Amino acid sequence: MKTEYDYIVLGLGGIGAAATYWLARRAGEDVLGLEQFEIGHVRGGSQDHSRIIRLSYHTPHYVELAKHAYGAWAELEADADEKLIVKTGGLDFTRPNTQIPISDYTESMDAAGVPYEWLDADEVMRRWPQWRLTEDVSALYQEESGIAPAAKCNAAHLRMARAYGATLRDGVAVTAIRDRDGEIEVEAGGVTYRTQQLVIAAGAWTNNLLAHFGQKLPLTVTQEQVVYYDTPHAEKFAPERFPIWIWMDVPSFYGFPVYGEAGPKVSEDVGGEEVTAETRSFEPNPNIQARIDNFVRNYLPEAYGPPITIKTCLYTMPPDRDFVLDALPGHPNVSLAVGAGHAFKFASLLGKILSELATDGASQYDIEPFRADRAILLEENPEKSFMT
Repeated sequence: MKTEYDYIVLGLGGIGAAATYWLARRAGEDVLGLEQFEIGHVRGGSQDHSRIIRLSYHTPHYVELAKHAYGAWAELEADADEKLIVKTGGLDFTRPNTQIPISDYTESMDAAGVPYEWLDADEVMRRWPQWRLTEDVSALYQEESGIAPAAKCNAAHLRMARAYGATLRDGVAVTAIRDRDGEIEVEAGGVTYRTQQLVIAAGAWTNNLLAHFGQKLPLTVTQEQVVYYDTPHAEKFAPERFPIWIWMDVPSFYGFPVYGEAGPKVSEDVGGEEVTAETRSFEPNPNIQARIDNFVRNYLPEAYGPPITIKTCLYTMPPDRDFVLDALPGHPNVSLAVGAGHAFKFASLLGKILSELATDGASQYDIEPFRADRAILLEENPEKSFMT
């Protein structure tokens, strides 16, 4: 069995699968992807049917990065000969004095030249009568928003990585990582592998792997949940009739048209309790569910019904909720990504960037704000701000 590779990727979730694909495009059979659980497992943060993709973001830098993300997905679609991204349009709702300033979004899109529409409550309800809004609500509408189908995207990345010659192994937990004469040894599943460049994309297990280098990031892991509603009006929430949406306040809710299950999907952003990868459960939190149900009954009454299914996932967030995307400090042959609980829309691009860091030592994209040694990550007790 081959045990020496130029590139090894640890973690084959959303970002790791993408990194394996983009590396395989350049290095083929010299790429190894290792997953501690089974491929496609639901213990992390990047499975399920759908994630939001959008150009609407709170800084110009993220808006520009989102433009490139759409381009990376398009490259994967062309390469895999498979349509992935589903455009539905998207609504960002706001009210006076909300805790998430909508002006951050409009100013950022203005700076990046991204068009959008301002709609009052009456116009939203005229276009999408599924909504029941009060007069103080308005919305930003951006037509490029839609669905990144998480499980399908992950499968496409891994299928194409294999097509380019990459080796994928699952059920192989890492037990040791060592520097060896400028290379890296990885023990996983009872086998010792050797590599020139290591990529870590391990989500909630990031610090478990960084401990082998004597390092730790101030990451917060929360257990989040989504619900699919068994509405009797599912046809009104078809993707061609209903957009993705985000309620820009605290608590912040977001949702999808019918996709992957027989009813629409709704969740609360950062509504879950702090856990670890080891202590998380798969049991729904009734308090979160009560808040989501209350929102849906008030604003989307035709979407409401008994749950088809309730699913849990993990967010892994730096204190500023910006990505970590960098070489590991002191280890230029180790590249690292942490998605901060909002990265799936960027997953293919982040994988591409990781491949550039591993092969070229730098990226063509501006990732300076995502340095692994930025000031807040070096603080002993950094202030946390998870609103985006």
